[in-house]
Amino acid sequence: MMFYTNNRTNLSHSSVFNVTAATFERKQPLSSDIAVIMYTSGSTGIAKGVMISHSNIIASITGMAERIPNLSEEDTYIGYLPLAHVLELCAELVCISHGCRIGYSSPQTLADQSSKIKKGSRGDTTVLQPTLMAAVPEIMDRIYKNVMTKVEEMNSFQRTLFILAYNYKLEQLSKGYSTPLCDRFVFRKVRSLLGGRTRVLLSGGAPLSAATQRFMNVCLCCPVGQGYGLTETCGAGTICEYWDYSTGRVGGPLVCCEIKLKDWVEGGYRSTDKPHPRGEILIGGPNVTMGYYNLEAKKQEDFFVDENGQRWFYTGDIGEIHEDGCLKIIDRKKDLVKLQAGEYVSLGKVEAVLKNCPLVDNICVYANSDETYVIGFVVPNQKQLLALAGQHGIRGSWEELCNIKAMEELVLKVITEAALTAQLERFEVPRKICLSPDPWTPETGLVTDAFKLKRKELKTHYKDDIERMYGGK
Repeated sequence: MMFYTNNRTNLSHSSVFNVTAATFERKQPLSSDIAVIMYTSGSTGIAKGVMISHSNIIASITGMAERIPNLSEEDTYIGYLPLAHVLELCAELVCISHGCRIGYSSPQTLADQSSKIKKGSRGDTTVLQPTLMAAVPEIMDRIYKNVMTKVEEMNSFQRTLFILAYNYKLEQLSKGYSTPLCDRFVFRKVRSLLGGRTRVLLSGGAPLSAATQRFMNVCLCCPVGQGYGLTETCGAGTICEYWDYSTGRVGGPLVCCEIKLKDWVEGGYRSTDKPHPRGEILIGGPNVTMGYYNLEAKKQEDFFVDENGQRWFYTGDIGEIHEDGCLKIIDRKKDLVKLQAGEYVSLGKVEAVLKNCPLVDNICVYANSDETYVIGFVVPNQKQLLALAGQHGIRGSWEELCNIKAMEELVLKVITEAALTAQLERFEVPRKICLSPDPWTPETGLVTDAFKLKRKELKTHYKDDIERMYGGK
């Protein structure tokens, strides 16, 4: 390589250097070469490095793109999850492969009401007006609660009109009809929260509650479908068809993979169950990754190759398959705790139900197998908690209110009513709770970047409260 100065007036002072650079032969990567080592969230233990090959990525984005109608250069995608999250990586690669525009945001600047948006300024969705968006349930639950709080603050005429329009559209959607007048005159403001042009919204990363999914389908005036996949399957597994407005299901297998169920006798799930086969979900296909980096034993435990040479992954999630081939996630092996009296409690199921309570911003349910009941840690909604305290004449700072036993009891009463209304069993309902004045963010280390609970870290953080609630103190 030669470096030179262009000095025409005095060539004697020009600097000329001959530098010998090592030459490397350029090689195209093989489909089996590692493209990414992506670490799992570590929500249930130590994070594992998943080795993802180029062929895994191609298979995954091919399967995902087939479920998203009419992808084109006219689409704009808003990315706000970290690229270290497999959902975001695959979503952006799908967009790049179809020439879609991508605008980058963050959870703190997403909407006009987001925490890091100055009052009077516009959020990123308002400015960008995306047509495509991938979201985790935590973000959608926030939107749902914010809107429902505003509905409660409406005068009686506005609130009645909103509820009538909501129920009417819900009925029309179930029949396959659209409601252009309701969309224009009633739901336009809610739709504008995400820029007003969103045509497909995909939820992944954790189960989305039925109430939130119904609300999004109605008020955002676009299909809101759930998808299911893991880092170990390169994010691919299932995605709902865009015309499927049913709730609680994650759709059928993508074209890049197959799904089968394995009996889990200890949990009482079998593929012979009626009316729907149930069991641990196994995903197989070219999207199933190469295993864990430097964790051979764990790789042998979680992955296997069948007699046809196809790779499979044991997900640890429990599902049931409906008559139309759609999958529903009903449990998780690691989230299932057996109480002292023999009842099984699904922590994730209880949390998903209780997150719908307006008083709850976030919740972690905990159960010890040596005990007879469930407990919980709750991040309360500040506005709702202050209103509850005011109703009962309880005064104090935010920190003081969260540490007053009377407030714990009032919140527990509201949560219990919500749980029983949602038809949880008595043994599934937390008997004691503690209130956290501080929100759980990725910066605190108590949740992942996709806002999934880090149970091990939460257990350590609330160690003293656990002992108190279980009678140790």
